[in-house]
Amino acid sequence: MLIYGERHLRSALTEYAAHYNGHRPHQSRAQRPPDHDEQAVVPPLEGRVERRRVLGGLINEYHRAA
Repeated sequence: MLIYGERHLRSALTEYAAHYNGHRPHQSRAQRPPDHDEQAVVPPLEGRVERRRVLGGLINEYHRAA
Protein backbone atom coordinates (compact mmCIF):
# COMPACT_ATOMS: atom_id res chain seq x y z
CA MET A 1 0.00 0.00 0.00
CA LEU A 2 1.37 3.37 -0.97
CA ILE A 3 0.56 6.28 1.32
CA TYR A 4 -0.03 9.54 -0.56
CA GLY A 5 0.01 12.01 2.29
CA GLU A 6 -1.02 12.64 5.86
CA ARG A 7 -4.76 12.54 5.12
CA HIS A 8 -4.43 9.16 3.39
CA LEU A 9 -2.27 7.85 6.24
CA ARG A 10 -4.83 8.91 8.85
CA SER A 11 -7.62 7.27 6.85
CA ALA A 12 -5.67 4.00 6.55
CA LEU A 13 -4.79 3.99 10.26
CA THR A 14 -8.41 4.65 11.23
CA GLU A 15 -9.63 1.77 9.06
CA TYR A 16 -6.95 -0.56 10.43
CA ALA A 17 -7.73 0.39 14.05
CA ALA A 18 -11.43 -0.32 13.47
CA HIS A 19 -10.57 -3.78 12.12
CA TYR A 20 -7.99 -4.50 14.83
CA ASN A 21 -10.21 -3.44 17.73
CA GLY A 22 -13.58 -4.54 16.44
CA HIS A 23 -13.38 -7.48 14.05
CA ARG A 24 -10.25 -9.57 14.33
CA PRO A 25 -10.38 -12.65 16.59
CA HIS A 26 -8.59 -12.49 19.93
CA GLN A 27 -7.03 -15.60 21.47
CA SER A 28 -7.81 -14.44 25.00
CA ARG A 29 -11.52 -14.22 24.07
CA ALA A 30 -11.80 -17.71 22.54
CA GLN A 31 -11.34 -16.32 19.00
CA ARG A 32 -14.20 -13.81 19.44
CA PRO A 33 -13.75 -10.15 18.50
CA PRO A 34 -13.78 -7.52 21.25
CA ASP A 35 -17.20 -6.20 20.20
CA HIS A 36 -18.79 -9.68 20.31
CA ASP A 37 -22.18 -9.64 22.03
CA GLU A 38 -22.47 -12.63 24.37
CA GLN A 39 -26.27 -12.56 24.02
CA ALA A 40 -26.27 -12.45 20.21
CA VAL A 41 -28.01 -15.18 18.22
CA VAL A 42 -25.58 -17.45 16.38
CA PRO A 43 -26.22 -17.27 12.62
CA PRO A 44 -26.93 -20.53 10.76
CA LEU A 45 -23.93 -22.28 9.26
CA GLU A 46 -25.58 -22.58 5.85
CA GLY A 47 -25.66 -19.78 3.36
CA ARG A 48 -23.26 -17.71 1.37
CA VAL A 49 -20.16 -16.24 2.97
CA GLU A 50 -19.34 -12.69 1.96
CA ARG A 51 -15.94 -11.04 2.05
CA ARG A 52 -15.34 -7.42 2.95
CA ARG A 53 -12.02 -5.98 1.88
CA VAL A 54 -10.24 -3.74 4.36
CA LEU A 55 -7.34 -1.47 3.40
CA GLY A 56 -7.70 -2.14 -0.30
CA GLY A 57 -7.67 -5.92 0.13
CA LEU A 58 -4.66 -6.20 2.46
CA ILE A 59 -7.06 -7.54 5.10
CA ASN A 60 -10.26 -9.50 4.49
CA GLU A 61 -13.21 -9.89 6.85
CA TYR A 62 -15.76 -12.66 6.32
CA HIS A 63 -19.39 -12.92 7.44
CA ARG A 64 -22.56 -14.79 6.51
CA ALA A 65 -24.82 -13.08 4.00
CA ALA A 66 -28.21 -12.08 5.41
